[in-house]
Amino acid sequence: MKVIKQSISFEVPSAVNVAIKARRVRVTGKRGTLIREFKHLAVDIYKQGKFICVDKYFGTKKELAAVKTVSSHIKNMIKGVRYGFQKKMKSVYAHFPINMVIPKAGNEVTINNFLGNKIKDCTIKMLPGVTVQPTGNKDEIVVRSNDIELVGKCAALIQQYTSVKNKDIR
Repeated sequence: MKVIKQSISFEVPSAVNVAIKARRVRVTGKRGTLIREFKHLAVDIYKQGKFICVDKYFGTKKELAAVKTVSSHIKNMIKGVRYGFQKKMKSVYAHFPINMVIPKAGNEVTINNFLGNKIKDCTIKMLPGVTVQPTGNKDEIVVRSNDIELVGKCAALIQQYTSVKNKDIR
């Protein structure tokens, strides 16, 4: 059964500027600018005063889910340009101490001595707009960016390299 109209609207903070044109959303704040396109979804996105509205007409249940998805993406963009996102990661080891080397630029992480590997060191380059910094704690790093998806992707790249393969993990 199709629903005639589903709509979600939310307020934009005064410190953030949002521009919408042809399902392309541009969010600008004190930390920078994020741009995202929603052209693959058949939803209406428009700005009405200080509010952003996302509408879907005559949609099935699966199509209506896109309304909440788009509004959540835009809210994450707003939160990113205001505060930013970060993910803390800690290297945990039992016998061979893992050494993570981060250059001053913070655009890559080099992992040394993973499972006692003497020869193979891995350098993981961060995506554009993402920085990595060591925290004051031992064996802990922080991945930071304005975009929540880029933070998650870079943290996943580091985690995927350090997964144990062809060994019993006990």
